[in-house]
Amino acid sequence: MEVIVCQSCDEIIDYLETEKAGVLYGKCPGCKEENSMEER
Repeated sequence: MEVIVCQSCDEIIDYLETEKAGVLYGKCPGCKEENSMEER
């Protein structure tokens, strides 16, 4: 099982049922929205 963690706020976004064990980093929807607004 792998866990997807938001690299901005460290909240767990999702779990993946895989044979590997580990942590993947992504961005949760909340942080994606904040970042896109800051760039404009």
